[in-house]
Amino acid sequence: MSDGMRAASAPWIRTRLRTAPGAAVALAVLVLVTAFLSAAFPRAVDAYETKGLRHDIRLADAGRSAVEVSRPQPGLELPREQREAGVRTPELKRIGGVLGGALPEPLRADMPSVAYGLRTMKPVLATEPWLPRPDAVPPKLSYAAQTGLKEHARLVKGAWPTTPDAVTSGSRAVRGAVTEETAAALNMKVGSTLRLPTAVGGPLTVTITGILAPRDPGGSYWSADPLVRTPSLIPDPESPFPQNYWTGTVLLAEDAGPALLATATEPSLFWRFPPDPSALTGPDGARLTSAIASLESGPGLLKVRAIAGDTAAVLTGLGHIMEANARMRDAISPVIAVAALGIGSVAAVVLVMTGALIAARRKAELALMRSRGGSLRGIGGRLLAETAVTVLPASALGLLLAVLAVGEGRWWPSALAAAGVGLLVCIALPLRTTLQHIRPTLHGAREDMVSARPSRRRTVAELTLLVLAVGAVTALRRRGTSGSGTDLLVSGAPVLVALIAALVLVRLYPLPLRLAARPMARLRGAIGFLSLARAGRSSAGGALPLLALLLALATAAFGGSVIAGIGDARDDAALTAVGADARVSGRSERATLPDELVRTVRGLDGVRNAAPLRIEFGVTMPETAGSGPDDSGTDAGPGADTGGGDAAGARATTMVGVDPASYTRLARTTGLPDFPSGLLKATGPSAPLPEGAKSGPERVLPVIASPAVAARLGKEQHAVDTLSGNFKVQVVGTVERVASLASTNFLIVNSASLEERAPTTLLLTGAPDPGKLRAAADGNGEEFVVQLRSEERARYVNTPMQAGAGRIYLAAVAAGAGYALLAVLLSLLQTAPERKTLLARLRTMGLTTGQGRRLLAFEATPQALLAAGGGLLTGWATIVLLSPGIDLVPLALAGVAGSDTGPVTLRADLWSLALPAAGVVALAAAVAGVQAWWASRRGSITELRAGDSR
Repeated sequence: MSDGMRAASAPWIRTRLRTAPGAAVALAVLVLVTAFLSAAFPRAVDAYETKGLRHDIRLADAGRSAVEVSRPQPGLELPREQREAGVRTPELKRIGGVLGGALPEPLRADMPSVAYGLRTMKPVLATEPWLPRPDAVPPKLSYAAQTGLKEHARLVKGAWPTTPDAVTSGSRAVRGAVTEETAAALNMKVGSTLRLPTAVGGPLTVTITGILAPRDPGGSYWSADPLVRTPSLIPDPESPFPQNYWTGTVLLAEDAGPALLATATEPSLFWRFPPDPSALTGPDGARLTSAIASLESGPGLLKVRAIAGDTAAVLTGLGHIMEANARMRDAISPVIAVAALGIGSVAAVVLVMTGALIAARRKAELALMRSRGGSLRGIGGRLLAETAVTVLPASALGLLLAVLAVGEGRWWPSALAAAGVGLLVCIALPLRTTLQHIRPTLHGAREDMVSARPSRRRTVAELTLLVLAVGAVTALRRRGTSGSGTDLLVSGAPVLVALIAALVLVRLYPLPLRLAARPMARLRGAIGFLSLARAGRSSAGGALPLLALLLALATAAFGGSVIAGIGDARDDAALTAVGADARVSGRSERATLPDELVRTVRGLDGVRNAAPLRIEFGVTMPETAGSGPDDSGTDAGPGADTGGGDAAGARATTMVGVDPASYTRLARTTGLPDFPSGLLKATGPSAPLPEGAKSGPERVLPVIASPAVAARLGKEQHAVDTLSGNFKVQVVGTVERVASLASTNFLIVNSASLEERAPTTLLLTGAPDPGKLRAAADGNGEEFVVQLRSEERARYVNTPMQAGAGRIYLAAVAAGAGYALLAVLLSLLQTAPERKTLLARLRTMGLTTGQGRRLLAFEATPQALLAAGGGLLTGWATIVLLSPGIDLVPLALAGVAGSDTGPVTLRADLWSLALPAAGVVALAAAVAGVQAWWASRRGSITELRAGDSR
């Protein structure tokens, strides 16, 4: 380009920006917001994946997350001096430093917490008479000489263990220390001595010189091997009787390791490296998994053996932690991709609509330039330069704001996203505007949708999109979102569904207008007929604005339903775990609640209903003919009783004794299936037994069973033996669930008919004070467990990955609603000049201000109702079609112990469907009303002088 042409371009751009600053600022703000959202999304995903990775590593048990290198003691074939030198602190420190620097990227060790030393692998039987023997079995102790004791502990009593003289394998006296917990459990004190047998000579005497308290009990130094901190009472595997013995660890002086070489305790060298997750990022997960695999059995292990010895081995559970993190990430990513593609498509359509609005406003201006000899390249270049001056700085600012708002994340995906937004606007606006002027045209025919007929090319394109949408929906329903990786076709299913819905609605839109135009034409007033005629002719009823609205509404409905589904899933899981708003039970399965406790709890403020239950697990049920061991009726979910059959073919079931009246109220309050309490009346053969009476084996009790148990037992009577008595049962009804049990194998009986009626569980509804409830439970002298539904619900607190995904869906809902409203505004603003001119002309013919307002409102109503109704139906259809393939468990319940459950499917949320749709109608009516009011304040002469704008 010559200097003259370059000089001529600058005044044009400045002139255009000064002439229409409002349009330039509005376009810049739209691009800024869109670029910000586009750039923030990949950073937000990286941020929650990074926080999730660090969270999983930090919260994992130190014994699992640490990388430990160990090898046996130096070989007996080596000289004694060489063996002793190999286990002394200088050599261990040298090897530890080299190993720490040799860890493969991105694995890095938390160097202040690194520990290395010599420990015994075979516990030693301690025969000292003052040691505790719970079942007459002496304790077995381990010994460790590891570095960093003074840095990780504080001295409570005595003195630090030291080595006044050089310790060798021939030494027979060393000093040690124990933690406060070990000392309290094993009756140790300063001055206590322990003896270890040696291979040659007398025993090795260990004198306890100090009692220690860990500085960080949960840190890797103390928790990688919990016995170093806390002794444990464990069963004796060699005893034929149930006998327990104590086991713990004594910490020797740092340089006392050579003394252990003379014992038969199989001493082993170790170097323990806790991982430092502070520098890890989400994208490092795959690399870290590969690095761990290399250390365990690959090139990394060969490198470790070259440093620590040929017999060195690497042990760590970090690989399993990474696998669990990857499974959650892979489960969440496809669901997030659905929201991302939906909002991205809406934003792209709105940007194209903005370009169409600008092109329509400048159509006459550019047509004049074209008629005076302007080339398409010249016009397009001017438009490109004019657009780039506004759009590119806005995109860069949006990227900067995204980087500042989301601190962690890779920069290049955000930069590409923001650049894509700017490039789309810079290309779409000039291209769309220029293509309208390939040939100079006069005023064309009316763009009347009622009389328009789609072309064959359009029909072929629509059928192609329909095939893609059907394929995507089918793939998502069959495969679901549980597979690894993100399939763009599957994740784009909602977008394709909305696209097909928009095309179908555009085709169907003229039909109601044709049907309504005929009766309206016969009415005396002109407002109805004119509004329908304008609605059918207006370009606001085109496919592009409708597509934007349907995409935005469907995405908002989908995101809102996901958020509501997460909350519902957590509420259901908490209710299943507790059974009611509160639960009181014994610490063991057979512990019963005293009557006094039941009366006290029932009388507490806030308790609306108290339902006592007697729950007995492992009740043996006879297997009837026709039900084999593979009976499909035993779908045992998590927590189900899945006792297999014995030699007689018996099966285990849970029996629940209830008070029918209180349990019916409980079921009604908590949303459980309707309970047919009338079937469990304690009358006739099942009447309550007198106090102290025994239940006869011929006594028949009616029971309500789960479908699985009912299918096995049928309608016949079956004898059962329980701790509550021996009797026969006969199934009289079924229910799908029972309170407080996740089992699908259960029987419900009237507790009044049982021989033993004392409840084991008390379920409460209402809002009792937690402190008073626990005080009432503790006031009976026994230990009872109090569970609250609210506290159980709080357990399902979002992990960083779940919280990040939830925030993205909240942003998707807000962005979808915002873009929907913006699409309505753009579609109405595109025809605003025509409506102003129409009102000006009609006012000269006697149209009143009120009639003008009604005309504009009626004109906007068909498009608004079409968009709102179509968006509502599209959102509902999208959720219904895709819900079988979407499992919300990774977003709602994953990572919480005891929360294993079946798939949580997506359900339509009424508010997420209705509110955005109602907002579209309300906004359209408000814009039409404001436009009519504004037009009535201005004189008609101004609009009529503007020319005969069509």
